[in-house]
Amino acid sequence: MSVAKIFNTITMALTGLMVAGSVYAQEATADMARIGKPSQNGMNFQTPGTELARDQIWLDTFLLYIITIISVFVTGLMIYVFFRYNRKANQKPSTVTHNSVLEVSWTLIPIIILIAIIPPSLTLLFKQQEIPTADITIKATGNQWYWTYDYVDEGFEFDSYMIGSPATMPEGQEGSAYKRTPAVMAMLKEAGYNEDEFLLATDTAVVVPVNKTIVVQVTGADVIHSWAVPAFGVKQDGVPGRLAQLWFKAEKEGLYFGQCSELCGKDHSYMPITVKVVSEEEYEIWLDEALSEYADAGTPRAVEIASAN
Repeated sequence: MSVAKIFNTITMALTGLMVAGSVYAQEATADMARIGKPSQNGMNFQTPGTELARDQIWLDTFLLYIITIISVFVTGLMIYVFFRYNRKANQKPSTVTHNSVLEVSWTLIPIIILIAIIPPSLTLLFKQQEIPTADITIKATGNQWYWTYDYVDEGFEFDSYMIGSPATMPEGQEGSAYKRTPAVMAMLKEAGYNEDEFLLATDTAVVVPVNKTIVVQVTGADVIHSWAVPAFGVKQDGVPGRLAQLWFKAEKEGLYFGQCSELCGKDHSYMPITVKVVSEEEYEIWLDEALSEYADAGTPRAVEIASAN
């Protein structure tokens, strides 16, 4: 076999692997459970995908019970007073100026309630703010109006745009951006998303393995942005010139959605976040594809800098 035929065979094989990988990624997205997805007319929290999110929901429910009891008690007391001490039922006004037992009670009871709230609140706050050792570190940079993700330990980065934004539209159709056009619907389907996920889906998603500690370093390239994924229970402002951190450990495989949650300009509404939580085996497959696809694939930044010097 000639060298040219060997070269052509290798090229065709590599192309086939790339196509297969693309099809695999599309099918994987289409088949993934939508765990962190907002629902029409929804009133409850999204299904929690992390311990942090579960703790937040527990704390919210705990506070709701306390607030409900207080509200019912105060409302009932007011209704009783309205009927018991109105002018018709109580024609001789009372001259009572104080009641020591009541005054001590309405001072001590709120103090006890506040003390009861402190432990779970501070416990959750410290759990969020004390960043554990990362299995994977990702730097998320907010731009007007898309996200850049840098897999710090692997030495590659990519931009993530909303499907339907001008950057993702075919040439000559940029004027139809942000609209449910046939071209946009076709792009959603090709990427493995449902039509009702328009405005939520991105052309490139963050991919992380399940049950691994992910630390996200958040910053902004121009103005203040905010990286938020409700089902993970995380939200962190990205301030230009500063590097903040958040962490999560996703417990369920699936597709999670988030949004930029800090008003950052006219297209603030079009900065969605998509995170795919996959098995470790699927993550390794994706990582190999990502290292092959992006410009500085496979070369850690430290090595690049050392080589340049």
